[in-house]
Amino acid sequence: MTSCDKTSKTPFTEAERELINESGFLMRVLTVDEPDDVEVLRRDCTYMTDKDIQSPDFARLAVRMIATVTSPEQDGVGIAGPQVGINRRVVAVQRLDKKGEPFQVYPNIRITAVRGEKIAGEEGCLSVPGRRGSVERYQEIDITYTQAVFRKNRLTKDVVAAGVKDTTETVKGFTAVIFQHECDHLDGVLYIDKLVD
Repeated sequence: MTSCDKTSKTPFTEAERELINESGFLMRVLTVDEPDDVEVLRRDCTYMTDKDIQSPDFARLAVRMIATVTSPEQDGVGIAGPQVGINRRVVAVQRLDKKGEPFQVYPNIRITAVRGEKIAGEEGCLSVPGRRGSVERYQEIDITYTQAVFRKNRLTKDVVAAGVKDTTETVKGFTAVIFQHECDHLDGVLYIDKLVD
């Protein structure tokens, strides 16, 4: 994979498409225990194109990220693209603040505002196995991400992609902490870089 910068929007590479569409349902989680993995985990990530967000490749990536983070081997509350070898600004987060606590996927995500004071809390990470530590995080943030928009074709009744739109929402509490942890991954930052103890 090539190095990423924070502002460009580039299409999925052939290597990314191969990784997304490889056989099997779960994706390998990269860890700090493997030097080649660390190189990927420490890169800045690029934004995805609107076309890719509306593509079957992205739909499959989203499903596989959720399957991976919810698998009994991982049992996490969030996962970021770099953790599965995709250096794109995408995270899957369990929305503990929503009814049913669903997992949702957020392409082109960024934190656009923070409010209040930081509070220390214990964190762990699928990419840093066997360790936990205290990190200070904001308890209220705004996130902005790109959402695919779909419509129903009047003639065929099929659901088709109709474009994308940027969406901003306010997130509070532990879910806000999860988003901050996962968005750090997109900038090559691990929670162990922010330990307070």
